[in-house]
Amino acid sequence: MNITLSFELKNIDWIKVAEIFEKAPLGTREPEKLSRAAANSELVCFAKDGNEFIGFARAISDGEFQAAIYDLCILPEYQSHGLGKKMMTAMMEKLGAVNVILYAVPGKEGFYKKFGFTPMLTAMGCFKDEAGMIERGYLEG
Repeated sequence: MNITLSFELKNIDWIKVAEIFEKAPLGTREPEKLSRAAANSELVCFAKDGNEFIGFARAISDGEFQAAIYDLCILPEYQSHGLGKKMMTAMMEKLGAVNVILYAVPGKEGFYKKFGFTPMLTAMGCFKDEAGMIERGYLEG
């Protein structure tokens, strides 16, 4: 394995990146929308094994106070080998000393606790697909 991380939006195969979401499995992302979301993000992180895309994460930030990490996803065959840790460490270092929030996939909260994340008591959300969020375990029904 020749795993590298890249933080640039150059030469990205968005179809392959969208496939990571499906295989992870974290749902479906349209490549065009994923490309726009990444372009509008403060930070992107692509993991590659040679020339193959194997992981993706992004974050939005105001650069001073707050940031949110979204979409940390890795192909299943690369999970549980330290790549998620490598990507999260790089993301947190690049975001700097700001408050960081994220959505943890239900059951994966322990991974994020290793980076100092703790459950929030007052977080709230207004969701376009509330039923889907309940179904996937992010909200109580």
